[in-house]
Amino acid sequence: MKKIITSLSSALLILVASLSLTNVAKSAEFFTIGTGGPTGVYFQTGNAICKMLHKSAISAEHGRKKGTAKAYRCTAPSTGGSNYNIGQIAAGEFQFGVAQSDWQYHAVNGSSKWEGKQYSDLRAVFSVHNEPFQIWARKKAKVKNFSDLEGKVVNIGNPGSGQRGTMEELMKAMGVDNSFFKSTTELTSSEQVKALCDGKIDAFGYSVGFPNGAMEQAATCAAKASPINLTGPEVQGLIDGADYYAQAVIPKGTYTKQKKDATTFGVKATVVTSADVSEELVYLVVKAVMENFDDFKKQHPAFGFLEKKNMIKDGLSAPLHPGAIKYYKEAGLM
Repeated sequence: MKKIITSLSSALLILVASLSLTNVAKSAEFFTIGTGGPTGVYFQTGNAICKMLHKSAISAEHGRKKGTAKAYRCTAPSTGGSNYNIGQIAAGEFQFGVAQSDWQYHAVNGSSKWEGKQYSDLRAVFSVHNEPFQIWARKKAKVKNFSDLEGKVVNIGNPGSGQRGTMEELMKAMGVDNSFFKSTTELTSSEQVKALCDGKIDAFGYSVGFPNGAMEQAATCAAKASPINLTGPEVQGLIDGADYYAQAVIPKGTYTKQKKDATTFGVKATVVTSADVSEELVYLVVKAVMENFDDFKKQHPAFGFLEKKNMIKDGLSAPLHPGAIKYYKEAGLM
């Protein structure tokens, strides 16, 4: 009899728990933040935002002042990157996405890859870390500058990624196309390091914040790779011709056996959304990050130097979403 009672009690507990979870799922509103490759900082950015939002939700459940009043749950899956994320936002599949500042500009203005596909409803939320564009080459390839890539096997990035877009902009500035290389690959950011370490490619281009675990892997595996300098009149022309580009430096010692600074150019990582996303949701996402700011900055070393006053203006070429503006004004940031 005791066993029967115990079994019935367990069954009732499971039923109550499942009903509670069902009620939570029904009352919560789910949304998606598009990120990037699982080894990149975009993936960490999206998941850090979700973590801050969930932290605020727990505060609300305990009646804390800073908590959100409505239950939101977010996911931040690995994706193809900047242009893919913007495209999914435009299609209504994602509510937010992480994107390079240059592709935010091109999407909202209908230029470059977004010519004829202008997405004027794109809205800015805030910017995050600096993203130097980096070309990493394995030691035996003897690549010291861009011209040394001639006749080499180079990964130019997967279609739809900011990495691919920036690589193509650089190639255009340098006056070359794919025929300049021995061959090209279209690997994702998570695939390219393994290919470099295995000797299947000689180099790859990547826009990413630093320090980055995948780049450290490239530096310490059999490839003994390092970032090269991207300088000269062609690169300076890129910087001078666009407000979203700036000179960037990866300091020596950032990665194992990196004995010199690597000078290049870069963009900002930005968080974007759509004009169709509710003011309430954007407000709560911004509030969750800004009111848990110290915790947010601890989620990745690339966030360590973030300042709120710069995040609401640097690298933002799309109009700010009204929900973001509402919080910034309440917090005295605008």
